[in-house]
Amino acid sequence: MGRTFASTGDLTEKRISFTEIGPGLYAFTAEGDPNSGVIIGDDAVMVVEAQATPRLARKVIDCIREVTDKPITHLVLTHHHAVRVLGASAYGAREVIMSERTRAMVAERGAEDWASEFGRFPRLFRGHEEIPGLTWPTTTFGDRMTVYLGRRRVEIRHLGRAHTAGDAVVWVPDADVMFTGDIVEDRSACYCGDGHFGDWPATLDRIAAFEPAAIAPGRGEALVGREAVGRALASTADFLASTFRPAARVAARGGSLRQAWEAVRAECDPKFAGYAIYEHCLPFNVSRAYDEALGIDTPRIWTAARDREVWEALQG
Repeated sequence: MGRTFASTGDLTEKRISFTEIGPGLYAFTAEGDPNSGVIIGDDAVMVVEAQATPRLARKVIDCIREVTDKPITHLVLTHHHAVRVLGASAYGAREVIMSERTRAMVAERGAEDWASEFGRFPRLFRGHEEIPGLTWPTTTFGDRMTVYLGRRRVEIRHLGRAHTAGDAVVWVPDADVMFTGDIVEDRSACYCGDGHFGDWPATLDRIAAFEPAAIAPGRGEALVGREAVGRALASTADFLASTFRPAARVAARGGSLRQAWEAVRAECDPKFAGYAIYEHCLPFNVSRAYDEALGIDTPRIWTAARDREVWEALQG
């Protein structure tokens, strides 16, 4: 019997944590669900990642209101995935910021991604009726931009392709804290279905070069202290290599996607089987790794129908 499709069997609400990772800097985490970040400036608040729905976004807002009554004026979306962006309307932020590449991905594949993730994550999309439509930015940037929240400087960077082609990170230099989105995970599988295995490790190296004292990752607990940061960076890099390497070996000898699946499982299961959303991610990760090994540079668009097709071929 095949496994329950994606995360359709995960219907239990998760325990929320709201952890201070620097002065006026917080990570909103929920046991492997998508994280959000909060940056409190002199006169305003910036949120990093919107959550999947306004319902979930209000949980972030409730946590914010426990520590400040300053207005939420800026929302940064590190990439285009529906579980990160479709709760944006709840914040009422005057500035919604994405990289130019991410905005292009919303235009190219945002509707398909919404339908895809709606099917994969039914619990996260409870209350979806409130979503007003695709989330579009008010402001975009190329490789970098700076926002001042009063005197607090916040740097938003595109450091290279990784989890998607448009990934942004948010760096707060006065505290040496970074919000990485899904470029870095902690004890959670990396979702690589829209990823760039060849570029991702170098992007991790560029993050490491900042020498962060703390990181709010895309999923998993807040990483406080350079030892925790280093461990998560190394684990993320290992996950990527352990997925791509065996898939590439199979592709190089003309093997099938199913053979790549078996090879990746043999390498990854002993190390990562206990990670959050591991079984969910694996078919999509193997499919993308196999494609990239065959020279397909731009990830193919995931649709609800393609999701099911790949799942049945591999996890079925």
